[in-house]
Amino acid sequence: MGNSKNAQPSATPTLISKGCLVTGKIESDVFVRIDGHIKGDLFIGEGLIVGEDGLIDGNVNTREIVVYGTVNGTVKAESIDIKSSGRVLGEIQTRTFQVERGAVYTGMVSMAKEAVVEHLVAVK
Repeated sequence: MGNSKNAQPSATPTLISKGCLVTGKIESDVFVRIDGHIKGDLFIGEGLIVGEDGLIDGNVNTREIVVYGTVNGTVKAESIDIKSSGRVLGEIQTRTFQVERGAVYTGMVSMAKEAVVEHLVAVK
């Protein structure tokens, strides 16, 4: 990260920390990590990590997601990875799906070779 006049600014990932409660829709074209509680839908362009303390009560639409915490809602992503501490309660639509031993998933899974991410928001 230089201070050159010609250098393009790099996208800074977004962090919702433990102890934070956010209510409403979240749209981002950069990577997001959730360690707090979200009540609302997420439209994340690059990818999403739900930390062990992270809780999402809403639908998620992103390129890729790694779940260490809990998601209550529909998840649409090209790639979904639920870690051993993770819980997803809702419908999943994806191309690739990985679940570690100990993870919890309750719902229906739809897998397809074509793109499943219907609506990614490019925030400018």
